[in-house]
Amino acid sequence: MQQNPSKPTPPGISPQEWQVRLDLAACYRLCALNGWDDLVYTHISATVPGEPGHFLINEFGLAFDEITASSLVKISLEGEVVDSSKRRVNAGGFAIHAAVHAARPNAHCVLHLHNVNSIAVSIQPQGLLPLSQHALRFYELIGYHDYEGLALTPAEQIRLVQALGDFPAMLLRNHGSLVCGRTVAEAYVLLDTLDKACAIQCKALAGTPYPRLPPAPVCRNTRDQLLGDGSPEGALEWPALLRKLERLDPGYQH
Repeated sequence: MQQNPSKPTPPGISPQEWQVRLDLAACYRLCALNGWDDLVYTHISATVPGEPGHFLINEFGLAFDEITASSLVKISLEGEVVDSSKRRVNAGGFAIHAAVHAARPNAHCVLHLHNVNSIAVSIQPQGLLPLSQHALRFYELIGYHDYEGLALTPAEQIRLVQALGDFPAMLLRNHGSLVCGRTVAEAYVLLDTLDKACAIQCKALAGTPYPRLPPAPVCRNTRDQLLGDGSPEGALEWPALLRKLERLDPGYQH
């Protein structure tokens, strides 16, 4: 997804990696614009093209709206910094991402947030309900993982990826959201859809304890329509989002 070919690729970084860095930094900035950030916590990670086992993630201590393409840190699956930046990363925070990346080779971008709408729905026993068209994108395609505390142990990593399975999204009970994308664009668009679905549900249930639900066949048919031919989502939306970011917060490209 070419963004701004007039900006040269920095030395020592392949054009493919630089493109992922630009997309990932843009994703961080867009999440900040939506108010999905949580001080300097939570993460969005992406695989490095041509470097199996290497990932890009935010420097620990930077806010989402400070992230730039060049400030992203390259780490291993164990959370160890493998570039020459000597920047600090939150290895514990990367543990969720490491588990998902290891279990899902097609998850080139893993986005985990503490966005309020998703936390609110994760607390509700029934989870995400098919109340809106946004929610139907995840009909029978969302996992749930019970809260076990701050530290993610190896045993919990196994339980987490089992709960995620092949789903594109998961609600971490009492904690937040997680989505997997085949591209950064797909991960962002999925999270945007999930966040809207959760916001709609919170408002709907606040107004009535007996919401009207579409019948199951309609839910499944709508989901399949939204999935289309199965191509990665976000290809159409991402350029428009980048144009918006160029107007509001273009600093991510540095």
